[in-house]
Amino acid sequence: MGALSIAFSAAVVLIVALMAEASAQSSVARILIYSATRDFRHDSIPTAVDALVAQGPAANISFDHTEDQGWFTDDRLQQYDALLFLSNTGEVLDDTGKAAFQKYLDLGGNFIGIHSASDCLRNTTFFQKELGAAFDYHPELQNATVDVVGPSHPSTSMLPKAWAVRDEMYNFKSDPRSVGAVVVLSADESSYTDPGPRKFDQGTPHPTAWFQEHGAGVDDGSTAGRSFYTSLGHLNETWHNDLFLAHVMGGIQWALQSNTTRAFSPEAKVGNATESSTVSAAGSASGMGMATASAGEPSSTLTGSSGTSSPWLSQKTLASVGGIALALSLWSMF
Repeated sequence: MGALSIAFSAAVVLIVALMAEASAQSSVARILIYSATRDFRHDSIPTAVDALVAQGPAANISFDHTEDQGWFTDDRLQQYDALLFLSNTGEVLDDTGKAAFQKYLDLGGNFIGIHSASDCLRNTTFFQKELGAAFDYHPELQNATVDVVGPSHPSTSMLPKAWAVRDEMYNFKSDPRSVGAVVVLSADESSYTDPGPRKFDQGTPHPTAWFQEHGAGVDDGSTAGRSFYTSLGHLNETWHNDLFLAHVMGGIQWALQSNTTRAFSPEAKVGNATESSTVSAAGSASGMGMATASAGEPSSTLTGSSGTSSPWLSQKTLASVGGIALALSLWSMF
């Protein structure tokens, strides 16, 4: 009976471990990158898209990419565990798209904004709250120091306390802390030149990246997912920098762990509920390339992350399954 007891206990322990890992992430997380622009366009957008897609398999994330505002419908957005706005400018969604976006957030969807995402949908209140603050201006591109501030966070845990960067130091029209955001990166204003004029109070320390545990863009009574924003990411070479990519991916993975979408909570109302990361699009597929669009004619192309994705069950979990089988075999011998 001693061997029986040991085998049974081992099986229970392994089953609990398996269930814990499965509940941590039950399917490949799916993220839509949206990089439409209507005003200034960053030439780093294609580089950024490629860099994010390349990071996907190691993070168990499938990235899709579009610049078609027609993709913003209830049925389509509900497939995603997060929406990622990348270096957008101007009025990049029509009223139908905005309504679908609002509904997605109300159902627990997560949001990530990068660089000039803070310079789009300038008159859309829910978007400005969900992102945290609207872009005002930036001084010329130059070397600067960005300080890690606030609580420990996955987007900054790998960074030096004083991080030397070459980027645009954004100023904002309000303090993101006013909507509940927590600032985790702050521009050291003594490290660069900013002639101004600064017309708005963005709070101190100078906000450069922040997160919201519960995105402020949701309607009252709705389920709020997480929101993460970083104002860095202007240059092509920045998107080849391992430290910067770790910063961005840390923020993305933190946002996904809200437990308000299907990748981490099977009971959620939005998100990817399947193990497969295969993209099924209404437009023509063009691999990892850029889905280009003019200001007047957004593309109908959706590009997805091709190649293999990380398995749903890790090697550790598969080993646990083998252990369970062995334990149960021993049990059956008694």
